[in-house]
Amino acid sequence: MARAPSFVGLILAAGASLRMGSDKALLTWRGHTFLENHIIALNQHTDFVLVVAGSNYEKLEPLADAAGAFLIENAHPEAGQFSSMQVGLQEVLNRGRDAAIVALVDRPPAAPATLTLLRRSLIQAEPGIWAVVPEHAGLHGHPIVVAREMIGAFLAAPTTSNAREVMHANQKHIRYLPVDDAFTIENINSVEDYERIRSQAEASQKKSNSAQNRT
Repeated sequence: MARAPSFVGLILAAGASLRMGSDKALLTWRGHTFLENHIIALNQHTDFVLVVAGSNYEKLEPLADAAGAFLIENAHPEAGQFSSMQVGLQEVLNRGRDAAIVALVDRPPAAPATLTLLRRSLIQAEPGIWAVVPEHAGLHGHPIVVAREMIGAFLAAPTTSNAREVMHANQKHIRYLPVDDAFTIENINSVEDYERIRSQAEASQKKSNSAQNRT
């Protein structure tokens, strides 16, 4: 029997971006910031979008408001990304929803088709599957889609834990879904990473536009 979950988009954006030197949520991507792109993408596949901010709350607030997302604060972002995930997932439950698409702001948003596949895979999964994780080129990526059971596992874990440890402990409840979307495994830690990925995306877009013009 298929699930009938109510999905929330959850964007983790409380990081200090120390290696990057500037807030990765505010980097430009296809005419918008990374944060705005993630909100726009997730709004199409969820009931609403939550953004977890930290000390950057005031910087992100106008962008989140304009894009139609709810901004919540991790009072202790120094505790790491997992603390932001716990804050966000608790808010998912507090707002009466039981599933989430969890995205990291420090990478390009997944393609709409990828989000559709991930969401559908969880809805159609057997009861023993609590999460769906995209897989590309043999690597596991983001966003991940989690049902209430996996949300519970994340929230029950010690604050000193991390998402990878919790998922490893619940390996049998995870479905890894192959996707044709390289952005799901990209991670931006430096200016060099950002420039490389942006150049690749621009080249890919030009190639796609050229092919369309020839048809």
